[in-house]
Amino acid sequence: MPASDEFAALTEPFRPELLAHCYRLLGSIHDAEDLVQETYLRAWRAYDRFEGRSALRRWLYKIATMACLTALETRGRRPLPSGLGAPSEDDRVAMADREPSVAWLQPAPDALLGADDPATTVAARNGVRLAFIAALQYLPARQRAVLTMRDVLAFRTAEVAEMLDTTPAAVDSALRRARTRLAEAGPVEDDLSEPDEEARRVLLDGYVDAFTRSDPEALVQLLRADVEMEMPPIPTWFTGRHAVAGFLAHRVMRPGQWRLSPTRANGRPAFVVHQHTGDGHFTAYGVQVLTLIGSRIARITAFNDPLLVPTFEPMTRARGAVVDNLSVNTFAPLPLIPADSVVRDSTDRGRGVPPGPQLDAAPT
Repeated sequence: MPASDEFAALTEPFRPELLAHCYRLLGSIHDAEDLVQETYLRAWRAYDRFEGRSALRRWLYKIATMACLTALETRGRRPLPSGLGAPSEDDRVAMADREPSVAWLQPAPDALLGADDPATTVAARNGVRLAFIAALQYLPARQRAVLTMRDVLAFRTAEVAEMLDTTPAAVDSALRRARTRLAEAGPVEDDLSEPDEEARRVLLDGYVDAFTRSDPEALVQLLRADVEMEMPPIPTWFTGRHAVAGFLAHRVMRPGQWRLSPTRANGRPAFVVHQHTGDGHFTAYGVQVLTLIGSRIARITAFNDPLLVPTFEPMTRARGAVVDNLSVNTFAPLPLIPADSVVRDSTDRGRGVPPGPQLDAAPT
């Protein structure tokens, strides 16, 4: 077997979990894809020097982690609006101008990360939840790496120390500090009670139907009293059933303006959204992620960035219009946020990726 074929056969099965790892560290699916490509390039160049003293999986994680840490040296944390300021309880409040200059946290498709694979561990699935990814952004880069490698990936302390070129004592110290800081950042909502499959289907069908009929009263019945809604790149966000439903009803709900394609993101039900252009066509608009608790919607996170749509579209085409047995019409209108707030460019795509550490020999 040619060396290139052997390399691909041995390393490609690790791509989804490496992408999830880089996404946890970076908070951007676009940057994570770039860094995984960089990881495979560096691994291929060093493959002839890989002596097998460590497992291939651990060797790849070392390369990916070091590449991400190098990239993070020149980047700040990626926030959500809820991490920058207080929410509004009044839907009539003046909306803040969008902030395309902020490198916002991004969602990630389950299918790319392997999170929709039944064999994926609970810890790994929880490790890509939006709340967890957002909380990780509060940690220094090395603490972020240590916590994810120990608590999500379950590497042993000695293995993490080897991958990070440090000592077990330093790993344990960083892990303690990271856990403390993460606890201070607030709940990560991993242990919240989600509805069963049938209840989820009914809830999401009702959610889309309420928008399709532009029925604010029906929408209100689906929201928790403490529901929250945020819409990066708009810093303004809302809390409370009255504010969220009022905002959608008074400023957003317009029949026929939106097209919805169901998918999954960050372990949650999600929708890829297109906007009607007025000439019979639809244009990419963004991605919406829902958090469900019991039989109600607890959070709506609307990522108003058209450049996210291509990352999700292959998954929506592959799934058709069915996600978790969700029987919604793919073309049902789903209002999201005001059209004049849409991002038309990105601060992320096309940005150069800082080079990772040079591999003079295969890392072990």
